[in-house]
Amino acid sequence: MRLHTKLMLGISILIIVLGTIIEFTFKNIMESNLKHEIGSKALSVAQSIANMPEIQAAFRTNNPSTIIQPIAENIRKQVGAEFIVIGNRNEIRYSHPNPARLGQKMVGGDNGQVFKGESVISESTGTLGPSLRGKAPIFSNGEVIGVVSVGYLQTDIEKEISKLQKKIFVATLIILIGGLLAALLISLNIKRAIFGLEPKEIAWMYQEKHAILESIHEGIIAIDTDGRITVVNETAHTILKVPNHILLRGKRIEEVLVNTHLLEVVRTGQAEYDQEIIIMDEVYLANRIPIFNNKREVVGAVASFRNKSELAQLLQELSHVKAYAEGLRAQTHEYSNRLYTLLGLIQLGSYQEAIDFISKEVDVAQGFIQFLMKEVPDPIIAGFILGKVSLASELKIHFTIDRESSFKDVPLEISREALVTVIGNLINNAFEAVKENEMQEKSVSLFLTDLGKELIIEVEDNGIGMNPDTSEQIFQAGFTTKNTGSNAGIGLSLVQKALNELGGTITFSSNAGEGSIFTVAIPKSRGNMYEQRSNNHRVNCGG
Repeated sequence: MRLHTKLMLGISILIIVLGTIIEFTFKNIMESNLKHEIGSKALSVAQSIANMPEIQAAFRTNNPSTIIQPIAENIRKQVGAEFIVIGNRNEIRYSHPNPARLGQKMVGGDNGQVFKGESVISESTGTLGPSLRGKAPIFSNGEVIGVVSVGYLQTDIEKEISKLQKKIFVATLIILIGGLLAALLISLNIKRAIFGLEPKEIAWMYQEKHAILESIHEGIIAIDTDGRITVVNETAHTILKVPNHILLRGKRIEEVLVNTHLLEVVRTGQAEYDQEIIIMDEVYLANRIPIFNNKREVVGAVASFRNKSELAQLLQELSHVKAYAEGLRAQTHEYSNRLYTLLGLIQLGSYQEAIDFISKEVDVAQGFIQFLMKEVPDPIIAGFILGKVSLASELKIHFTIDRESSFKDVPLEISREALVTVIGNLINNAFEAVKENEMQEKSVSLFLTDLGKELIIEVEDNGIGMNPDTSEQIFQAGFTTKNTGSNAGIGLSLVQKALNELGGTITFSSNAGEGSIFTVAIPKSRGNMYEQRSNNHRVNCGG
């Protein structure tokens, strides 16, 4: 059975039960009130008659009925009573609606308390049938000399109750119909509010949503229009350094995270993407999106946070892949040119020249590779440098590695990926610098040494150099002095970030029009690394 059907049926049954209970209760209350009202009325009439001097005086005459009967009948007709019976101490009637019963003994057996001087309301059966009676004693000189009984038949009372019951039934029926219509509207509204979903589907969606939120590597926080947190995942707890057992839901976003701009997104309804925000001294990229209901009204906002350093690391890895690809492409292009040269020599019949060309190329390549394998035994670093040599050849750049270089003693704990980031971006930066120098031979040199307690990396170029005014900004992400593509301005910032992780420093010397020299020092031991962390932002400029 579907949810809205259950709601409709459940609410309908509840309303029917309540309506029945209300009708029964009101019927009993109205019946009780009506009997009390009629009984009180009968008693009041009986007491008034008992206190009439005419009635009391009639008891002292020889034939009381001749005086009492007309008075009683006149009053009975005025008050609408079924009967007014007045009797003496021996319960002999002096008045009755049926004159034939005058002088006969009263029936009902409920005069005992009255003869003791008490006024009572009783239910009893007389000659006219079951009735509700009000009885009062008649006094003379302080003694009870008679009794007045004013009665209303139960059948008449039941007729009045039946009239009231019909009214109650009509009112209850109206309530039932209104309740059923309300139940239908409520069930339809609930169905519309939950998009026609069933409870099992809602429960599954909740579990699915929870699993999705916890599987996302980004921190997620959502708020309502009042700025109170409605959703927060485990990653957000980790980012905020708040234990999972501490409930953040329901708190205002300003109490948990300042400068989120989420309230601004709620106010404007405009999304914000890739905005930097500092959380716990870490830089995060935040996306903030408004939440709309089906009427396109803003009902909240959600923000996601991702550590910027993770994106930078991903960018580094992509840069490495790109560099490897460029190196392979350059090497392929270079060897293609050499093969064409060799083919031409063979076709011309210059066999000796072809042999000499092959010998020379083999000697040069083998000599360089042997040198690189000996002095830079790490295959990752050596392979990367070899790719840069091939790239330089394609770009017509004279790229050399100082023969005094040695990079054998590189501790295992130093990240090779970080070293490749430093060396690769410094070389790329030098290539870009010399490409803009059209006046002389384009040359770049690399020097590596592991002597002493530090790893030294030095890259020198004869490019265009830098002005002193711009040299202080070169490590800022996005800053560039070159007219290049969209990736410009990130190379040296990545170098600086990698050195921050390695505990290294970078210095440079540059003159406009004369080229630049960048020197990197990376401590071999972790102790030195931690000692130099406070200085890893140091930058020296030479003029």
